Amino acid sequence: MMHLLASLACLPLAMWSVLSQAHAASLAKIPVRVVIVTTFELGNDTGDMPGEFQHWVEKLPLSEELPARGSYHEILRYNPDLHVLGIVTGEGPSHMASAMTGLVLDPRFDLRKAYFLLAGIGGINPNFGSVGSAVWAPRVINGGLAHMIDAREIPSDWPDGFAPVQGASPTLHPVPALHSQWGDMGYTLNPRLVNWAYTLTHSVTLPDAPSLQASRARYKGYPAAQKPPQVMVGDTLSSETFWVGAKMNGWAERWVKYWTDNQGQFATTAEEDIGLMQALSAQAKAGRVDINRVLILRAASNYDMPPPGESAAALLKEEADETGFSGFIPSLDAAWLVGSTVVRELALHWSSYENVTAGGD
Repeated sequence: MMHLLASLACLPLAMWSVLSQAHAASLAKIPVRVVIVTTFELGNDTGDMPGEFQHWVEKLPLSEELPARGSYHEILRYNPDLHVLGIVTGEGPSHMASAMTGLVLDPRFDLRKAYFLLAGIGGINPNFGSVGSAVWAPRVINGGLAHMIDAREIPSDWPDGFAPVQGASPTLHPVPALHSQWGDMGYTLNPRLVNWAYTLTHSVTLPDAPSLQASRARYKGYPAAQKPPQVMVGDTLSSETFWVGAKMNGWAERWVKYWTDNQGQFATTAEEDIGLMQALSAQAKAGRVDINRVLILRAASNYDMPPPGESAAALLKEEADETGFSGFIPSLDAAWLVGSTVVRELALHWSSYENVTAGGD
């Protein structure tokens, strides 16, 4: 023991400082039960036109600001009573992966038992559901990694211009591995947790604004698109390219079925979800997070293809920016109403969910 103390006494002052800071950080962890992940905010976090973050800040609320230098939004927000942390990552999978990696490595937090909820808006497949709906994702499929042939040169026997990056045929079989040196093509979220979240929220009443009614009335011949908003379960396709149109929608339906062995159903479009899963999966390997405690909720702000008789270009012009989406505000409301139901359940009944994952291990 005396030899150990003597050795420690010989450590340089700088080393003592590092050890002291590390010890302090380990003692001063900010407790986190749930991390709310959003991708953008418009203007300020409060008091103006809302983005994905503002309802959480104002209504949960996330009243405390924590500096986050070097991150996209530069601040995190926290509720000290519920132990809920909120982050704005920036849009796109690269922003998402960078932000989540930085968050998990932040020495202020111990996230090993935390739940992660990505609560964002996205497009919806009119063959699946209606604008204003909130959709829990059982799977995330990568729509941004592929071989692609220009539409003017697609072979006549191809269904579309996309093929797996691992080969040269759109229907390459056997289906390549989801995870390889080529990249990550898909992730399956914890099905018990997803089912638990859906069961908890399926009866939540979602706003059915006149703008939603007018939007879905245009989709004659699409019965799913004409239903009032509801809470649903369906796969999300993650792509950094903001695509629009019936032909692209057909590709998305095929692509999801292809990578899920015909088990999946394309429901929503998104950019960031693949980046979220890549970052958290990597950190889970190091034991810093639990990948079985991740949820993705996408509320539909717009349809991904135009109604009958209208062109894809016309729809794109209508929705040239996020606030131009036909269901922008209702989708933000839906994400909050459904997402907060889950967040409050987890945070307020932490003794039930801290050591046993919601839905069962």
